[in-house]
Amino acid sequence: MKKQVKVVAAIIENEQNEILCALRSPEMSIPNMWEFPGGKVEKDEDLYSALEREISEELGCIVKTTEEVFNDNTHEYETFIINLLSIKCKIVEGTPTASEHSKLIWLKRENLESLKWAPADIPAVEQLIHEK
Repeated sequence: MKKQVKVVAAIIENEQNEILCALRSPEMSIPNMWEFPGGKVEKDEDLYSALEREISEELGCIVKTTEEVFNDNTHEYETFIINLLSIKCKIVEGTPTASEHSKLIWLKRENLESLKWAPADIPAVEQLIHEK
């Protein structure tokens, strides 16, 4: 039986209506693919606390969630199953800095499709592109 992992992802939008995209480093699983930054939800941790903790650890900035779960997707990879919960949020303090990722970029919704996304992130990307 494959290991199931619950992961939260931050859809961070700036004042210019651009969305933060993070490139997974070659050392990470699913390397060199784009994703929304975030990470695993720890035991006894709620989604929003997990997201705020992960972004603080990974990007060195503080975010505040702006709404409920934006996209809930379960994707089966070769070695594990991921339940990816994407949540919109805004930066309230600091500037995102790549510590675990190879690169961070800000992109307009209509340009999101130009990146090679990790399969689990694709439904959230498509939902963002078609959102009004």
